[in-house]
Amino acid sequence: MSESKTDVLVVGGGAAGMMAAGTAAALGARVALLERGPRLGRKLRITGKGRCNVTNDCPPEEVLRNIPRNGRFLYSALEAFPPDAVQSFFTELGCPVKTERGGRVFPCSDRAASVVEALEAWLAANDVRIATGVRVRRLLTAGGRVSGVAADGGAWAAPRVILATGGCSYPQTGSTGDGYRLAESVGHTIVEPRGSLVPLESPDGDCREMAGLSLRNVAVRLRSARGKVVYEDFGELLFTHFGLSGPTILSASAHMDRRERYTVDIDLKPALDEKQLDDRLLRDFDKYRNRDFANALGDLLPRTMIPVAVRRSGIPPETKVHSVTREQRRALVRLLKDFSVAVSGPRPVEEAIVTAGGVPVSQVDPRTMASKKLPGLYLAGELLDLDAYTGGFNLQIAWSTGYAAGMAAGEDWRNEENV
Repeated sequence: MSESKTDVLVVGGGAAGMMAAGTAAALGARVALLERGPRLGRKLRITGKGRCNVTNDCPPEEVLRNIPRNGRFLYSALEAFPPDAVQSFFTELGCPVKTERGGRVFPCSDRAASVVEALEAWLAANDVRIATGVRVRRLLTAGGRVSGVAADGGAWAAPRVILATGGCSYPQTGSTGDGYRLAESVGHTIVEPRGSLVPLESPDGDCREMAGLSLRNVAVRLRSARGKVVYEDFGELLFTHFGLSGPTILSASAHMDRRERYTVDIDLKPALDEKQLDDRLLRDFDKYRNRDFANALGDLLPRTMIPVAVRRSGIPPETKVHSVTREQRRALVRLLKDFSVAVSGPRPVEEAIVTAGGVPVSQVDPRTMASKKLPGLYLAGELLDLDAYTGGFNLQIAWSTGYAAGMAAGEDWRNEENV
């Protein structure tokens, strides 16, 4: 079996891994980056619907507010490499960025591939050795610290190893959960991985009937079986053959306790209170007063939603609009302000945008991402028990933790060289 030697070895060629590898190499260390798949940045290439929401244009404190669990762990890493530094970093690499609604930052090219290409050029400029199609089987240790990895095709010797293998969502992009097994083998415990930012399943057949319908500018409330509102949002929602998806639903999923049942309440007309909506209905009903009720809602609702709304309203579809009673109209107003969909649970973790769970942050140094279980080992990115809402915050976690791990490993090499 052949063996390669390097100063810093990075396992995982996603956002955190590429950031860690380039950062350590920029300090002068010899760095090798091992990726299980055929190329780097496969998940990056599909994020943000292929546009890549690089970060969010906000201060570190706002990032922390968008991380529902363990956010304070990131305080040092975010201070060292905050969102404005990420924007400057990509701009200087020849990948200028722009800010859109909600502070979401995208490459000006609107191509996620531009982000990956900029990172690959940066790695090449810093002489990072890249090996794709390499699966790491186990971590090697010697003298009480990490000494490299055993991989398909040979061993790689390195006194510093950075694990940035991702979680277990989107396994087709290489996130297969290998990092959990590697971390656990050297003493780390693993918080059970689960999907975060994941679509929701519903037993309600109305979702299937409206599959493909995208609603914009709606208000969404996630309500527990006990009636407690656990999350509220405003924005886009998508009906699917299995239930609900879209940005508001993905963020809502991060607040769910898998042991509970929930209902999603949708305000279809959040800009109008009940009286204003009733006035709007009166105007529409006057305009279409001689039509059947089922044919009088085209100005108010999307076409594919009308049959569902008519059925839920309890108003017979053939009722002439001028015959709709005040009580029936008010019931319709309540329906439009509170269109409820029962939720049976999240989709499988493989369909999640990110994975919650992983290596507990209590087992990692927050300044350096160094393992507290094995000297010389660092952990970064989605492998850690960190996840955030939509809006570029999850990639910011990857950049900041990757940068922290790369800096720490590179500086450790420098200190060793200067001894």
